Amino acid sequence: MAARLEAVAFDVADPSAVGAFWAGILGREVVDERDGVLVPGDEFQVGFRFTASHGEQIGRPWLHLHLASTDPDDQARIVEAALSRGAHYLDVGQEPDAPHVVLSDPGGNELCVLEPGNNWMSGTGFVGEVTCDGTRDVGFFWRDALGWLLVWDEGDQTAIQSPVGGTKISWDSWHRPGTESRNARNRQRFELVAADPSREAERLVQLGASRRAELSDGVMLADPDGNAFRLRSVP
Repeated sequence: MAARLEAVAFDVADPSAVGAFWAGILGREVVDERDGVLVPGDEFQVGFRFTASHGEQIGRPWLHLHLASTDPDDQARIVEAALSRGAHYLDVGQEPDAPHVVLSDPGGNELCVLEPGNNWMSGTGFVGEVTCDGTRDVGFFWRDALGWLLVWDEGDQTAIQSPVGGTKISWDSWHRPGTESRNARNRQRFELVAADPSREAERLVQLGASRRAELSDGVMLADPDGNAFRLRSVP
C-alpha cells in the first residue's frame, strides 16, 4: 500500500496561533503535538501540521494554498474571517483587478481565496489546491508515490488528485532555475505515513527520491526536485 499524505507541514514561530487560525477557518480541531500542532484532514481534504521553528525564511516559499469559494458573498466572508483571525493582505505582484484575493496567514504562509466559478476548483472541497513550484516530472513522482491520479499534464504543469477527489496538488515552474535553500530542511514540506516506513522508503527511492536522514520513527527523504519530505510510521 502506498504512503498516505498525512499533512502539509509548515515551520512557524508560533504553531499554536497558526494552528488556531486554520482550525477556525476550516472548522477543524487542533491536536497538540510535542513540537507543534496538527490540524487533521481526511481522505478528501489535506491536513496541516505547524512545527516550531525560529529560523529565518530564505527565499520565497515553494508552495501555497488555494481556498475555494461558492459565490461572491462567500469569497468575501472567507476573506473577512481570515482577516479577523490575524491574516493580512499580501502583494505578490497580482493585478489590482485580480479576481482572487491573496493573503498571508499569521505565520507568513501565502494563501489565495479564489473567485467563485473557478472550474479548476470543482469537486475539490474548501481546500482546493496545494500549488507548488516544481518541475513537470516531480508531479509524476508524487502521482506514483501517493497512488493518486494525474488530472493535468500540459506544458510544464502537472497536477494530481486522490482517487476519491478533494484537494489537488499541482506543480509549475514559478522562479527556477536554482533550488535556493532546498538542500536544507524545507520550511514547508509534505509529511507521509506508512505501515512499514523502511520498506516504503525503498520504494520511494526506486521512484526517484533520495535519503536525507534517518529519524527515530521514520526517514527524511527528498523528492526529485530536492524538496525534503518526512516519512514515518502510522500513528
